[in-house]
Amino acid sequence: MRKYLQVLKPTDIEDLIAMNALYRPGPMEFIPNFIDRKHGKEAVEFPHELLEPILKNTYGIMVYQEQIMQTAQIMAGYSLGQADLLRRAMGKKKIEEMNKQRAIFIEGAKSLHNISKEKANEIFDIMERFAAYGFNRSHSAAYSVVAYQTAYIKSHYPSEYMASVLTHNQNNIDKITFFMDECKRQQIKVLGPHVNESDLHFDVNQEGQIRFGLGAIKGTGEAAVDAIISERDESGFFKDIFDFAQRVSLRTVNKKTFESLAMAGAFDSFDSYHRRQYLVAENGDTSLIEKLIRFGNRYQEEQNASQVSLFGGDSGVDIPLPKIPESEPYSELEKLKIEKEVVGFYISGHPLDQFRLDIKHFCTCAVNNIENHKGEKIAVAGIVTKFIERISKKGRPFGLFSIEDFEDSLDLAMFGEEYLKYRHLLSLGSFIYIDGQVLERYNQPGVWELRPFNIQLLSEIRDKLSKGIQIQVDLHQLTDELIDKLESITTSYPGPCQLKLSLGDQQENIEVETLSRKFKVKPENEMIKELEELTDISFKILN
Repeated sequence: MRKYLQVLKPTDIEDLIAMNALYRPGPMEFIPNFIDRKHGKEAVEFPHELLEPILKNTYGIMVYQEQIMQTAQIMAGYSLGQADLLRRAMGKKKIEEMNKQRAIFIEGAKSLHNISKEKANEIFDIMERFAAYGFNRSHSAAYSVVAYQTAYIKSHYPSEYMASVLTHNQNNIDKITFFMDECKRQQIKVLGPHVNESDLHFDVNQEGQIRFGLGAIKGTGEAAVDAIISERDESGFFKDIFDFAQRVSLRTVNKKTFESLAMAGAFDSFDSYHRRQYLVAENGDTSLIEKLIRFGNRYQEEQNASQVSLFGGDSGVDIPLPKIPESEPYSELEKLKIEKEVVGFYISGHPLDQFRLDIKHFCTCAVNNIENHKGEKIAVAGIVTKFIERISKKGRPFGLFSIEDFEDSLDLAMFGEEYLKYRHLLSLGSFIYIDGQVLERYNQPGVWELRPFNIQLLSEIRDKLSKGIQIQVDLHQLTDELIDKLESITTSYPGPCQLKLSLGDQQENIEVETLSRKFKVKPENEMIKELEELTDISFKILN
């Protein structure tokens, strides 16, 4: 982040400094009733005269740990030491100690201020809930300043901010994936590694796009990356892959570095060759990387051995470029798998991108969200990333496998005839759609799992489950131009599915649904893409 703070203008610095004053409490109107924001209702009315001096600056809401302690002191006669013990018990959720403290609090509130047991109980509940995650006032103030400053930088310098966040979390795959999704949400492009543009860490190019850092690629080595960047800074961009092999120190940038860079796509800017040629030796020949290293070593040896003549001539000999045989490039899926090997996640896309629409419309939830559907029958989808067949003690085969979607991975198991029926679909890399029920694991109460009972190929789901498309249009957005576009799109993709049009008036809260008897459609990717480009409508696939 320090590197990117250098881009701040003097006015930005002044604004950030001014933010330091924002946390300072000023005069606020006291709200006598505590508002339960989660349930949208008034939870309890505080004793005004006792708690207004404590809670006035926070609108009648307990925010700081000190307020919890002060409430105990004023309402129930706690000493400062006793109030601190109460705070600790609340923070550590010690049930026995909390029950003991509750009795003391209720008795003290009754004897000191004649507050009823019910009212004291309600206030203690609120104190307990807030103290479980509340900070003391000094911490809260410091965090608020950092939060304001962070929000300012993220708002005004989003690419630089996200590049810094990605760099500081590049060894944590879960966090990297989360922040990559945040970049997509902000419409900030995260580009793959590039030997002529990438720095050691995540960086921002002149177009405001984030470029993947060479140091985040497994197997490159920081010394090798430093050598590449140093040579590039000193002598300019590498013209092609042979120029790269000639110029970098091959003692530092070894074969492993070449392979990692090629696998991650760092050489893709040299469009004369594709990734498979770098890595795969075919028909008894050697791979492009091996030829490059031999070529580079020979060139550098000639350069070191050459002597300058008395007339200023160079006695070096031109070395012919090696011949590289043609071969078929990797498929998109193969390329993504290799990327994940050296980076830990997918950079240039996701294997499930082609099925994004199907997952959105036909799946109940993401695989990391099944516990929100306890006891329910649900549908999930993903790519098979692990599959093991085992034999039970009774000699029956069963399968253990994992699927991965855009969010997370999920471990599953199938037994008996159901497993034998579907095991041909569980090969690594298969895209599958699973119907199942979320049930408690056998002999493990409280542990919930998805028990599959039907598996299908994800590629076939849309044709099998699609019953129609419903297009929703606000009556006030309906124009002749929009009607013409909708007619053009729906007539271009004839098929077996119903076409429904819902006309709504949000102001009058009225919606009329119509069914086309003339047109039927097939929800192909191209059709969906054209509908998504129409900003004045919304739509969904019916199943």
